[in-house]
Amino acid sequence: MFKDLLREITPLTQHDCFTMFSRKKSAFNFPLHNHEEMELNLILNAPGTQRIIGDHIDEIGDIELVLVGPNLPHGWFTHHCTSEEILEVTIQFHKDLFSQNLLLKNQLIHIRNLFESSKRGVLFDRETARQMSDRIQQLDKRNGFDSILELFSIIHDLSIARNTRMLSDVSFTKENLSFNSRRLERVFEYMNQHFQREIPLVEVAKLANMPEASFSRFIKLHTGYTFTENLTEIRLGHVSRMLINTTHSIAEIAYKCGFNNLANFNRIFKLKKGCTPKEFKKNFNGRRVFV
Repeated sequence: MFKDLLREITPLTQHDCFTMFSRKKSAFNFPLHNHEEMELNLILNAPGTQRIIGDHIDEIGDIELVLVGPNLPHGWFTHHCTSEEILEVTIQFHKDLFSQNLLLKNQLIHIRNLFESSKRGVLFDRETARQMSDRIQQLDKRNGFDSILELFSIIHDLSIARNTRMLSDVSFTKENLSFNSRRLERVFEYMNQHFQREIPLVEVAKLANMPEASFSRFIKLHTGYTFTENLTEIRLGHVSRMLINTTHSIAEIAYKCGFNNLANFNRIFKLKKGCTPKEFKKNFNGRRVFV
């Protein structure tokens, strides 16, 4: 997947905990790309800019704060933005800045969950972005251990922020997702293997060794979505990848991914993605470079 996507080699070395850039600009001209490092991106004064995170495409407002996980395709593009005074502040840090052993400690559960969500891209609401803006911009004024403590503090405060939103579909990312439940991970593995056909609730409830009603409550509690909503999201992730990487027609892709009614598929896709499948394919492929 994405063998032709630009792979950015960031300036962050193994000897540094993080690196930071602060740039004033009048346009976005870096192509869609990915990299191993995690990235926190603050953008000010750029309404109308187009954001692509994984398979999610949207237009941003005048303030934007997003955490992008490792290997997740992302990019911001001028689109309808006419501002001449854009400020972009980017913090890149290693995905193992916190070791797995450390992240498993009870006191770091919120950071662990944030990093897990970042594999799909996390959008913070305007209020959180405003509250964190000055601290993020001033991070480069700190030095040594003090700068690391402040970065850790910023990450912690973001991990407990409310009204966050995961952007990319669950099956689109290359990174393995963890749900802190082997039972739920087994269910998602099964849905990813059999999404092309109808999967009744009773089938996955049996796999989880739970009654249907109990399983319905269980998956909603752990993911925030119903079984049907999760299955739809998995299918849309596979649809997005096929739209980007194959020459199949939209109808073929819909049927191959378990959508048996084309009109219903188009309606769901536009509702979830904010554009038609044809527009999505054009927008995404138009932002890539081939290497």
